[in-house]
Amino acid sequence: MTKRIEELAIRHARPEDGADIVEFYNEVGGETDYLSFGQGEYPQTADEVVRSIEGMANSSGSCMLLMMEGERIIGIGTIHSSPKFRFKHVGVLGIVIRLSHCGNGLGRQLMNALIDWSKGNGLTKKITLVTRADNDRAIALYEKLGFQQEGIFRQESFDGERYYDSLSMALFL
Repeated sequence: MTKRIEELAIRHARPEDGADIVEFYNEVGGETDYLSFGQGEYPQTADEVVRSIEGMANSSGSCMLLMMEGERIIGIGTIHSSPKFRFKHVGVLGIVIRLSHCGNGLGRQLMNALIDWSKGNGLTKKITLVTRADNDRAIALYEKLGFQQEGIFRQESFDGERYYDSLSMALFL
């Protein structure tokens, strides 16, 4: 399935998106083993997501971007920075694209939007992320965008049968 990028839009999350965001995460949790939660296991309620989005409006170091196909969320990218002075310059990145839309350059487009936002916020100097060490496709994308490997967390996740290492990566702006 090939998606035309021109048909999609990237925009900032709004409080009224809360329930749709939770629904999206609960669905995509069942599409891949690379997320920290499974189908129906997203740990936040719609009200908690709304409060988080509202909090981002007052934070120059955190944002949530939605990739939309019409009114449907097909991807979410986030940058979260610590409110602590010593760590405000570090943004922690998270990204997920619906499996039905993977392989079309959408992850790269959403990552570039997050990087551009970080470069323009006047605060972020370093973007970090953590991915499962066997997530070769994601690691290849991150490296193409300039992320470098920083470390390995041994046996960081467990799927009920096996333990997996996680890889820490960073991009300096």
